[in-house]
Amino acid sequence: LITGDLARLEGFPADYAVLKTLVEPLQQSMPLCMSLGNHDDRDNFLNAFQDHSGVQDVSGKFVQVLEQGPVRFLVLDSLMFTNKVPGLLGKTQRDWLRTYLRNAEPKPTLVFFHHTLEESDGSLLDVERLFSILVPVNSIKAIVYGHSHTYNYQERMGIHLINLPAVAYNFQDQDAIGWVEAELTSTEGAFTLHTIGGNQEKNGEVTRLKWRA
Repeated sequence: LITGDLARLEGFPADYAVLKTLVEPLQQSMPLCMSLGNHDDRDNFLNAFQDHSGVQDVSGKFVQVLEQGPVRFLVLDSLMFTNKVPGLLGKTQRDWLRTYLRNAEPKPTLVFFHHTLEESDGSLLDVERLFSILVPVNSIKAIVYGHSHTYNYQERMGIHLINLPAVAYNFQDQDAIGWVEAELTSTEGAFTLHTIGGNQEKNGEVTRLKWRA
C-alpha cells in the first residue's frame, strides 16, 4: 500500500505509464493499493490504473475499503489540488466516513491517506474534524500517512499515528529512505523498517504497537 505522491510533481499520464512498469513486479506476487498525494492527478491516475478493489461511491474522491485478514483498511483521498502542498478530505468524504463507521461491523481498522496531521498550512486542513469522527469509534486503531518524508510514530487519543518514510528521496540526511513491512493482528501491529537509502542505522528495527482496547 503506497500512501500517495505516485508521481514526481504534476501527475502527467506519462508518469503513471512509468509507474505501471515499476509496480508490475509487485503485482505479480501481492495485492497493490495506492492512495493519492498532492503531486498526483486523480483523473490521470484512474485512467492509467482501472482495476481496483473495494472502491466506494464518494463523489470527487478515490476511496477504498479493503478487508485484510483480521483487520480492515480504509484508504481515503486527501488530494485537494495537484502540486499544491495542503490536503483536504472534504465534507462529502467525511460524511461518507461517518456513515460507514456507524454501520460497519466492528473490526480493527487502519486508516490510510497521504497528508500529515500537524497544525500547518501544508498538512491535512480538516484534521480536527477527522478526529472528531474517528476518536469515538473504538475500532479505529491507527492512521498511516506520508507527505513529510519522515519516519516516526506518535499517538493521539489512543490512535497510533504512523508516518511512513519516503521510498524515493528524503529531505534531510538524518531520515531513512525505504519501506515498512507490517504484521497485523486483531490486538497489535509489528512494523519493520527496511531501508534502501538515506540514514540506514535503523534498518530492520521493529516497532510494536498495541491497539487501544
